[in-house]
Amino acid sequence: MPPRRRYDQYCSAARALDLVGDRWTLLIVRELLAGPRRYTDLHADLPGVSTDVLASRLKDMERDGLTTRRRLPPPGAAYVYELTPPGRGLLPVLQALGEWGRDGLEERRPTDAVRAHWFALPLLTALRGVDTGPGTLEVGLEEGDFHLYLGAEDGPVYGDGPAPGGADARLVMDEGTCTAVVRGELTVPEGIRAGRITVTGDSPLGKALRRE
Repeated sequence: MPPRRRYDQYCSAARALDLVGDRWTLLIVRELLAGPRRYTDLHADLPGVSTDVLASRLKDMERDGLTTRRRLPPPGAAYVYELTPPGRGLLPVLQALGEWGRDGLEERRPTDAVRAHWFALPLLTALRGVDTGPGTLEVGLEEGDFHLYLGAEDGPVYGDGPAPGGADARLVMDEGTCTAVVRGELTVPEGIRAGRITVTGDSPLGKALRRE
Protein backbone atom coordinates (compact mmCIF):
# COMPACT_ATOMS: atom_id res chain seq x y z
CA MET A 1 0.00 0.00 0.00
CA PRO A 2 1.52 3.40 -0.96
CA PRO A 3 2.24 5.83 1.88
CA ARG A 4 -0.45 8.35 2.67
CA ARG A 5 0.15 12.01 1.93
CA ARG A 6 1.05 14.01 5.02
CA TYR A 7 1.04 17.71 5.76
CA ASP A 8 4.54 17.49 7.28
CA GLN A 9 3.77 20.31 9.71
CA TYR A 10 4.74 20.16 13.37
CA CYS A 11 1.26 21.14 14.54
CA SER A 12 -1.29 19.10 16.48
CA ALA A 13 -4.11 20.09 14.10
CA ALA A 14 -2.02 19.04 11.09
CA ARG A 15 -1.14 15.76 12.80
CA ALA A 16 -4.83 15.09 13.43
CA LEU A 17 -5.71 15.90 9.82
CA ASP A 18 -2.99 13.51 8.68
CA LEU A 19 -5.21 10.78 10.14
CA VAL A 20 -8.78 11.99 9.59
CA GLY A 21 -8.53 14.76 6.99
CA ASP A 22 -9.36 12.58 3.98
CA ARG A 23 -12.85 12.82 2.56
CA TRP A 24 -15.25 10.22 4.05
CA THR A 25 -13.05 9.30 7.02
CA LEU A 26 -15.02 11.21 9.65
CA LEU A 27 -18.32 10.03 8.19
CA ILE A 28 -17.09 6.45 8.51
CA VAL A 29 -16.36 7.23 12.18
CA ARG A 30 -19.91 8.63 12.48
CA GLU A 31 -21.30 5.29 11.31
CA LEU A 32 -19.00 3.21 13.52
CA LEU A 33 -19.97 5.16 16.65
CA ALA A 34 -23.10 3.01 16.42
CA GLY A 35 -20.98 -0.10 16.98
CA PRO A 36 -19.45 -2.75 14.73
CA ARG A 37 -20.60 -2.57 11.09
CA ARG A 38 -20.11 -4.78 8.08
CA TYR A 39 -18.61 -3.32 4.91
CA THR A 40 -21.94 -3.69 3.10
CA ASP A 41 -23.76 -1.82 5.90
CA LEU A 42 -21.24 1.01 5.77
CA HIS A 43 -21.54 1.28 2.02
CA ALA A 44 -25.35 1.38 2.23
CA ASP A 45 -25.30 4.22 4.79
CA LEU A 46 -22.63 6.28 3.02
CA PRO A 47 -24.40 7.08 -0.25
CA GLY A 48 -22.00 8.55 -2.78
CA VAL A 49 -18.84 6.76 -1.68
CA SER A 50 -17.31 4.35 -4.18
CA THR A 51 -16.39 0.83 -3.15
CA ASP A 52 -12.71 1.53 -3.88
CA VAL A 53 -12.62 4.69 -1.77
CA LEU A 54 -14.45 3.05 1.14
CA ALA A 55 -12.09 0.05 1.09
CA SER A 56 -9.07 2.37 0.95
CA ARG A 57 -10.28 4.54 3.83
CA LEU A 58 -11.01 1.50 6.00
CA LYS A 59 -7.52 0.12 5.35
CA ASP A 60 -5.96 3.48 6.23
CA MET A 61 -8.03 3.76 9.41
CA GLU A 62 -7.05 0.25 10.48
CA ARG A 63 -3.38 0.97 9.78
CA ASP A 64 -3.57 4.22 11.75
CA GLY A 65 -5.15 2.55 14.77
CA LEU A 66 -8.61 4.13 14.47
CA THR A 67 -10.45 0.90 13.65
CA THR A 68 -10.03 -2.83 13.92
CA ARG A 69 -11.51 -5.62 11.84
CA ARG A 70 -12.70 -8.93 13.23
CA ARG A 71 -14.63 -11.93 12.03
CA LEU A 72 -17.99 -12.70 13.61
CA PRO A 73 -18.48 -16.22 14.91
CA PRO A 74 -20.84 -18.58 13.04
CA PRO A 75 -23.51 -18.33 11.82
CA GLY A 76 -22.56 -14.72 11.04
CA ALA A 77 -19.12 -15.53 9.59
CA ALA A 78 -18.72 -11.98 8.30
CA TYR A 79 -16.08 -9.36 8.98
CA VAL A 80 -17.04 -6.24 10.89
CA TYR A 81 -15.21 -2.97 11.47
CA GLU A 82 -15.26 -1.25 14.83
CA LEU A 83 -13.63 1.77 16.43
CA THR A 84 -10.67 1.56 18.77
CA PRO A 85 -10.52 3.84 21.84
CA PRO A 86 -8.68 6.53 19.79
CA GLY A 87 -11.38 6.22 17.14
CA ARG A 88 -14.16 6.59 19.72
CA GLY A 89 -12.30 9.64 20.99
CA LEU A 90 -13.41 11.43 17.82
CA LEU A 91 -16.99 11.68 19.15
CA PRO A 92 -16.57 15.24 20.51
CA VAL A 93 -14.83 16.23 17.26
CA LEU A 94 -17.83 15.13 15.23
CA GLN A 95 -20.24 16.77 17.65
CA ALA A 96 -18.31 20.04 17.43
CA LEU A 97 -18.34 19.85 13.63
CA GLY A 98 -22.07 19.21 13.73
CA GLU A 99 -22.64 22.26 15.90
CA TRP A 100 -20.48 24.38 13.62
CA GLY A 101 -22.31 23.18 10.51
CA ARG A 102 -25.86 23.09 11.84
CA ASP A 103 -26.85 26.32 10.05
CA GLY A 104 -26.40 24.39 6.82
CA LEU A 105 -29.57 22.43 7.63
CA GLU A 106 -31.83 25.26 6.53
CA GLU A 107 -33.55 23.24 3.82
CA ARG A 108 -32.99 19.77 2.43
CA ARG A 109 -31.69 19.91 -1.15
CA PRO A 110 -33.29 17.67 -3.78
CA THR A 111 -30.02 15.74 -4.04
CA ASP A 112 -29.64 15.19 -0.28
CA ALA A 113 -29.80 11.65 1.03
CA VAL A 114 -31.06 11.23 4.58
CA ARG A 115 -30.96 8.50 7.20
CA ALA A 116 -32.79 8.79 10.50
CA HIS A 117 -29.69 7.90 12.52
CA TRP A 118 -27.77 10.86 11.07
CA PHE A 119 -29.69 12.94 13.61
CA ALA A 120 -28.33 10.82 16.50
CA LEU A 121 -25.09 12.65 17.25
CA PRO A 122 -26.58 16.17 16.96
CA LEU A 123 -29.44 15.09 19.22
CA LEU A 124 -26.96 13.75 21.76
CA THR A 125 -25.34 17.17 21.69
CA ALA A 126 -28.71 18.88 22.16
CA LEU A 127 -29.46 16.69 25.18
CA ARG A 128 -26.22 17.55 26.99
CA GLY A 129 -27.92 20.34 28.91
CA VAL A 130 -30.93 18.23 29.90
CA ASP A 131 -30.63 16.40 33.21
CA THR A 132 -31.82 12.98 32.07
CA GLY A 133 -29.40 10.62 33.74
CA PRO A 134 -28.24 7.45 31.98
CA GLY A 135 -30.53 5.27 29.90
CA THR A 136 -31.55 4.17 26.44
CA LEU A 137 -33.65 6.66 24.53
CA GLU A 138 -35.47 5.60 21.38
CA VAL A 139 -36.32 8.26 18.80
CA GLY A 140 -38.94 7.91 16.08
CA LEU A 141 -38.88 10.05 12.92
CA GLU A 142 -40.71 9.67 9.62
CA GLU A 143 -37.48 8.28 8.12
CA GLY A 144 -37.18 5.58 10.78
CA ASP A 145 -36.07 4.90 14.33
CA PHE A 146 -32.74 5.15 16.10
CA HIS A 147 -31.72 4.98 19.72
CA LEU A 148 -29.28 6.82 21.96
CA TYR A 149 -27.26 5.44 24.83
CA LEU A 150 -27.27 8.38 27.23
CA GLY A 151 -24.36 8.42 29.63
CA ALA A 152 -22.45 5.74 27.69
CA GLU A 153 -18.76 5.91 28.55
CA ASP A 154 -17.54 3.09 26.34
CA GLY A 155 -18.78 1.31 23.24
CA PRO A 156 -21.61 2.51 20.99
CA VAL A 157 -23.25 5.84 21.74
CA TYR A 158 -26.20 5.27 19.41
CA GLY A 159 -27.75 2.59 17.24
CA ASP A 160 -29.89 2.40 14.12
CA GLY A 161 -33.43 1.08 14.45
CA PRO A 162 -35.44 0.32 17.60
CA ALA A 163 -33.49 -0.24 20.81
CA PRO A 164 -32.64 -3.92 21.32
CA GLY A 165 -34.50 -5.21 24.34
CA GLY A 166 -36.60 -2.07 24.61
CA ALA A 167 -35.87 1.51 25.62
CA ASP A 168 -36.24 3.43 28.86
CA ALA A 169 -38.15 6.16 27.00
CA ARG A 170 -39.21 7.02 23.47
CA LEU A 171 -39.45 10.36 21.69
CA VAL A 172 -41.52 10.86 18.53
CA MET A 173 -41.25 13.99 16.42
CA ASP A 174 -41.30 15.07 12.79
CA GLU A 175 -38.18 15.94 10.85
CA GLY A 176 -38.84 19.68 11.08
CA THR A 177 -38.97 19.54 14.86
CA CYS A 178 -35.84 17.41 15.05
CA THR A 179 -34.03 19.83 12.74
CA ALA A 180 -35.12 22.75 14.95
CA VAL A 181 -33.67 20.95 17.98
CA VAL A 182 -30.44 20.19 16.13
CA ARG A 183 -30.14 23.82 14.99
CA GLY A 184 -30.59 25.08 18.54
CA GLU A 185 -33.91 26.79 17.79
CA LEU A 186 -35.86 24.50 20.14
CA THR A 187 -34.89 22.45 23.17
CA VAL A 188 -36.27 18.98 23.77
CA PRO A 189 -38.16 20.08 26.93
CA GLU A 190 -39.64 23.03 25.01
CA GLY A 191 -40.73 20.71 22.21
CA ILE A 192 -42.38 18.36 24.71
CA ARG A 193 -44.23 21.21 26.44
CA ALA A 194 -45.39 22.57 23.08
CA GLY A 195 -46.72 19.18 22.00
CA ARG A 196 -44.27 18.95 19.10
CA ILE A 197 -42.44 16.03 20.72
CA THR A 198 -44.23 13.07 22.26
CA VAL A 199 -42.48 11.25 25.08
CA THR A 200 -43.52 7.86 26.44
CA GLY A 201 -42.05 5.70 29.19
CA ASP A 202 -42.47 5.67 32.96
CA SER A 203 -38.78 5.17 33.74
CA PRO A 204 -36.72 7.85 35.48
CA LEU A 205 -35.50 8.88 32.02
CA GLY A 206 -39.03 9.37 30.70
CA LYS A 207 -40.05 11.30 33.81
CA ALA A 208 -36.94 13.50 33.59
CA LEU A 209 -37.75 14.37 30.00
CA ARG A 210 -41.31 15.30 31.00
CA ARG A 211 -39.92 17.17 34.02
CA GLU A 212 -42.16 15.17 36.38
